[in-house]
Parts: sequence; structure tokens; C-alpha cells
Amino acid sequence: MRRIRFAYLFSALKTPNFFVCNCKHNPSIYGNLLTVARMPIHPPFTVPSFCSNATALDSRLTDVAKVYATVMDNSNAYDNMEKSLDQLGVPLTTPLVLELLQRLSLEEKLAFRFFTWAASQQDYAHQPQAYNQMIDILSSTKYKVKQFRIVCDMLDYMKRSNRNAVPVEVLLHILRQYAEKHLTHLQKFAKKKKIRVKTQPEINAFNLLLDALCKCSLVEDAEVLFRRMKGRVKPDANSYNILFFGWCRVRNPKRGMSVLEEMIQLGHTPDNFTYNTAIDAFCKAGMVTEAAELFEFMRTKGSTMSSPTAKTYSIMIVALMHNNRMEECFELIGHMMNSGCLPDVSTFKELIEGMSSAGKVEEAYKFLEEMGNKGYPPDIVTYNCFLKVLCDNKKCDEALRLYQRMIDVGCMPSVQTYNMLISMFFQIGDLDGVFETWQEMDRRGCAQDIDTYCIMIDGLFSCNKVEDACFVLEDVINKGLKLPYPKFDSFLMQLSAIGNLQAIHKLSEHMRKFYNPAMARRFALNQKRKSVSLRGK
Repeated sequence: MRRIRFAYLFSALKTPNFFVCNCKHNPSIYGNLLTVARMPIHPPFTVPSFCSNATALDSRLTDVAKVYATVMDNSNAYDNMEKSLDQLGVPLTTPLVLELLQRLSLEEKLAFRFFTWAASQQDYAHQPQAYNQMIDILSSTKYKVKQFRIVCDMLDYMKRSNRNAVPVEVLLHILRQYAEKHLTHLQKFAKKKKIRVKTQPEINAFNLLLDALCKCSLVEDAEVLFRRMKGRVKPDANSYNILFFGWCRVRNPKRGMSVLEEMIQLGHTPDNFTYNTAIDAFCKAGMVTEAAELFEFMRTKGSTMSSPTAKTYSIMIVALMHNNRMEECFELIGHMMNSGCLPDVSTFKELIEGMSSAGKVEEAYKFLEEMGNKGYPPDIVTYNCFLKVLCDNKKCDEALRLYQRMIDVGCMPSVQTYNMLISMFFQIGDLDGVFETWQEMDRRGCAQDIDTYCIMIDGLFSCNKVEDACFVLEDVINKGLKLPYPKFDSFLMQLSAIGNLQAIHKLSEHMRKFYNPAMARRFALNQKRKSVSLRGK
């Protein structure tokens, strides 16, 4: 571009009509210039062109804002962004597309989805600048390059050959090149272990391409590509799984089930993770009856690989509760207990969260009773999971009721139980509850740990109880407890804000026993990197 501009400038300088040359070689022009200067200048002179340019610029910026707002409002995978953009009716131009891609430079999946939609419009065709910008967005980081390198190769071919699609032979060549260059570790491993690889090497590259399209919510395009390449590249179970997960991602489980049926007909066996994804997609789409039918198929006709897990039961129980199908819900809980499929900590937490969000707290208690009746009495971990859900939702009365229930059944609360209660009381602004919980710990003989002290000091500072916070901080120093470095740094900032130099000196001397200056520098550098990074990792 620089060379073009300089060439234009030099050609202008060489022309006899250039202003400087004429002034230098023709002195009489000065008189003409003075004559022109004395002529009256009317307002219409050059103003209309300037105004029209400004109006056009404002119009383009307004169109960009409209399209950008539509893209962001339909940014979920299951939203029909393409239909909303069609209804918007904004005519596409290359400057508009470039401006929008610039705004979406950090949202590579949304940018590629918009780019694909724009390519399908009748009165618009992508220019090389648009291809270059899209390739730059998809290859701006190592993670993006790894995920979208094949897509970038396809876009580069389309740009250079001025085509809207990639022929099958060319795509096959791109996949083979990618496999030979970037998937050599598979061939090396097979050769080292003396394994005969029956699958084509390009199938792994093809699966990466399908995965990239599905993650950009371009599942329709991925399936079209899958059907086109099916005769040249033999798909494996991963290919079908990727397409199936893609349809579930956009909440179209019926299309996903058709892919799953084809997968089973070809002899591939879906695992329970595949079925869990389908059931979850059905439930999120409001198709609970279809989810229940698929679950029944898993339970009665599924293989060992596809039998229901605790996660499967959890998804179905929560969905039935949200739809007030309580009889089926507790019948399913009975099946779950009888089959010995007990929820682990994470599944139990999801189950209780789902019940609480559906307003079924009493049913959650009944679930605990059912576990006890079947010979699986809830322990402290189970109760703490339930209590965490209640405390996070600031349900104070229910949390205290559960705490009393723990005492009544003889399950002694742990220090984590009290920490959650203290944190909840601070969040709802109940200082009396905070101090009562602290005294309850002393009465029960449960010693406070460093997390308890940190929660207490943070909460007191946030409530502007500076004297009480300093008193608890002095207790930490007297007991010789080691504060986590982020908390130590935070407390120093709080003390410096109130100007308590004596407490700063005392706390620094205490923490010098645990941390050295080199660690402080590392922590400061890490905090600086986090603050200047564009995105959280």
C-alpha cells in the first residue's frame, strides 16, 4: 500500500498540472489566484459533498451498530442468529463487514458465524480484505490456531481461487496435508507399538474440522460437509458423536437422535456420556417426555457402556421436579436407590441445587430421608453440600433448620459448616448471627481455622467494623497462623486505607516468618499480568 501511495505521489509531482509546478513556472498565476480570492464564495460551494459523505458515514456506523447488537443479542448457541440478521434487512458492504469483524475480534466463534452468514447473502461477496481479517481472528492465539487451522486453510483457498466453496478433492488434499504435518504423533505411536491403523489418517483432521464448525453453532453446515465427504472419508464413532453433540448444543435433539440412530445402525455403540448429553438437551428444550423415553430405553435396553449413571438420574430428577411431576420423580429416586447408583458429591450438589431452584426444599429433605431409609444415611459431606446451596441462595431460615437437623441426628458440624454460615450472615448483613455462630463454634469445641479468620476479617472490614477486624487480626498474629498471601496483601491494603501504621508493621513482621521478598515480587508480577490481560484464562 505504501508503494502505491508513493507512486501516486511521484506521478502527481511529475504532471505539468500539479499546483506547485504551475506556480513556479508561471508567475501570472498569482494574479489569477488573487482574482479568485476576491470572488464571493457562496455557501453551496463544496458543502453538499462534505455533508453527503458525513451522512453516509453516519448511516454505515448506525448499520454496524444494529448488526452488532443483533449478533450479541443472539450469541447463544441455540439462538437463531441467521434468522434475526435476515429480518434486520441491513444491506451488506465490505466496509460494514470489516468494521463488524473488528468489533468481534475477541469473539472468534461469533465472528465466524456472522462471516458464514454474510457469505450466503445474494447481493454481497466477500473481498480479500474480509478473508484476511477473518483468518487473522481465527489464528490470533495458539489455542485458536490449533482449533481453526483447517478452517483457515479453507478460507485461504477460497480467497485465492475466488470461490464460495471448497471442492471435495481440494478439501481432501487440505485434510491430508494437515494430518501429515500436525498429526504425525499418531502415526509415530502406531509405528512404535506396531499397531496396524485401520482408519484413514485424514479422518482425525476431518473430525477436528467438524468439531470447529459445531462449536461455532454451524451444525447445519457441518452436517452438509459430513454428507459430502462421507463417500471419500469413512466416518468413525467420533464423527457421529461430534455431530450429535453439535445438534444438542443448538437444542435440536430430534436431529441429534437421527444421527444417533444412524450411528447405531452402522455398529457404533454410544456410551452413557452420549446419552446424558441427549437427555440434557431434551430437558433444556422442554421435551421432558422424550427425555424420559430415552432414559427408559437406557435403563431397560442399554448395554453396560450405556446404562444410566448418577448424573443421568440427577438430570432426569431435576427436570421432573421443574415440571411438577413429583410422583415420577420419587419413583425415579426409588429406582436410583435400588440399583445402588448413589450420587457423588458433585452430582448430589447439582441435585440439591436443582430442587432448591425449583422451590422444592421439602422434597430435598424427603430425598435425604429416602437415602437414610435405603441404608445410606447422609454424612457431613452430604449435609455440607445441601447447606452450601442454601447459603449461596441466602436462605437463612432453611440453612439454620438444616443445621439444627444435623445436630438432632447426631452429625457433628465441621469447621466448613460454620464457615458457610458466617459467610452467609455477612452477605445478608446480620452481624448478630455472625458473632453467635462464632460463639457456637467455641461451645461445640470446633476450633476456627485460617479460612474462618479470613472470612471474619474480610466481613468486618466490609461492614466498616475496623476495630473488631483489627482485634481478630491481632488474634491471628498471637496464635502464629499463616495467612494466604492474597489475603495478607488485601489486609495490608485495608490497614493502609485507614492509616493504621502500627498494625501494618506488626502484621508485616509476623508474615516475614512465612514469606520472603522474592515471593512478594512474584505475587505482584502475577497480579499485574492478570490486570493487563484482555481475557481471564
